[in-house]
Amino acid sequence: MLYLFTSGALVFLGIWAAEEFGRQSGTQDDGRIVIDEVAGQLLALAPLVFSGHRGSVALVVTGFVLFRVFDVWKPGPVRWLERNLSGGAGVVMDDVLAGLFAATALGVMAWKWKT
Repeated sequence: MLYLFTSGALVFLGIWAAEEFGRQSGTQDDGRIVIDEVAGQLLALAPLVFSGHRGSVALVVTGFVLFRVFDVWKPGPVRWLERNLSGGAGVVMDDVLAGLFAATALGVMAWKWKT
């Protein structure tokens, strides 16, 4: 539960921080902003916390790769969020959704791994 609370708090902190950085620097989604990647990655790995596979290096690496694939590929709704939300929400929420997509795929893999 603490893991999900921390991940959620990081999302809100990330939105605020990205908004402030954008306002002060005059740039949107600057490459130096990485809190969105951290939040997305934490969400992507969440199934491992709850499935009992915390020590599986193979699944951790798979979760990392899945997040990167969804983050770079930006399927449908992920791309829509990136293009249609502005400010800090636009910076962070596409990575959050990519993380949720990766978490879903990783959760299925972890469940299959167990059976």
